[in-house]
Amino acid sequence: DPDWASHSLGIFICLNCSGIHRNIPQVSKVKSVRLDDWDDAQVEFMASNGNNVAKAKYESKMPPFYYKPTFLDCQLLREQWIRAKYERKEFIHSEKQEPYSAGYREGFLWKRGRDNGQFLSRKFVLSEREGALKYFNKNDAKEPKAIMKIEHLNATFQPAKIGNPHGLQITYLKDNSTRNIFVYHEDGKEIVDWFNAIRAARFHYLQVAFPGASDSDLVPKLSRNYLKEGYMEKTGPKQTEGFKKRWFTMDDRRLMYFKDPLDAFARGEVFIGSKENSYKVLEGLPPSTQGNHWQHGITIVTPDRKFLFACETEDDQLEWITTFQKVISRPMLPQEYAVEAHFKHKP
Repeated sequence: DPDWASHSLGIFICLNCSGIHRNIPQVSKVKSVRLDDWDDAQVEFMASNGNNVAKAKYESKMPPFYYKPTFLDCQLLREQWIRAKYERKEFIHSEKQEPYSAGYREGFLWKRGRDNGQFLSRKFVLSEREGALKYFNKNDAKEPKAIMKIEHLNATFQPAKIGNPHGLQITYLKDNSTRNIFVYHEDGKEIVDWFNAIRAARFHYLQVAFPGASDSDLVPKLSRNYLKEGYMEKTGPKQTEGFKKRWFTMDDRRLMYFKDPLDAFARGEVFIGSKENSYKVLEGLPPSTQGNHWQHGITIVTPDRKFLFACETEDDQLEWITTFQKVISRPMLPQEYAVEAHFKHKP
């Protein structure tokens, strides 16, 4: 039920996106549906166009891997989507998609140092042919500082966490543990192009890995936002030591905890399987529990042991329980059994 419209494009838009459209007045002229005056020609133009007509025109050659944001996504993704679609017309002219569809990309991103927390300029190279994203500590370095396999790569925008409106969190598996890298670029288009180049590389990797799969099967696997993040308290496996406050991230079936939200490595990871495999989540803590400062407890039962957490507020507790229940109620995929087995046999 949008209250705004672009009378030069013939589309209806929401309040949030109307602000972005106003920033490209040479392309999009915005009016209020209810408060502004409309002349007959403008009404006629809206009636003969509309959102479906605009979509057919401006998204006619949109690649399946390109991330189409929703109203829940950050400002940067929504702005660059609108600019790509209407200002740059990237989905009408395929040659304009070169920055993210070529299968190779290199450039400089500001990367947060693992130990000192400073952002330094680092060269990144994404190569579909090599199946990897690499970064180099020095411009002339022969060997990369890290090689991140496309197979295990994820990217998600985290402006609030990183403290930059263009902040991107990249994760990959190193020795079967999750490693975080935090980057940004001053130019919004540049960082969104990197994000979509990673999605394109993942898309082409998955097309080879699952030759019978349709685009609609593969697209949800290209990148993922975290199911939930936030602070909880936790205690150790013997449940005798005190509870410590940690930052938790629920990434698919991996529940990771960190001392600081911007740590490179998790202090620990918990695999959360499905109810068919004896995983369950309970409200509250066992009666004998001591040492928690926060009162709203959660117990996760796995085939091996119980994990005890405490939340600061009842709302937090409810949100975490809902998130865990969604994961547990989802049947496990064949490849997830291999991940579970690794967690069980961790040294």
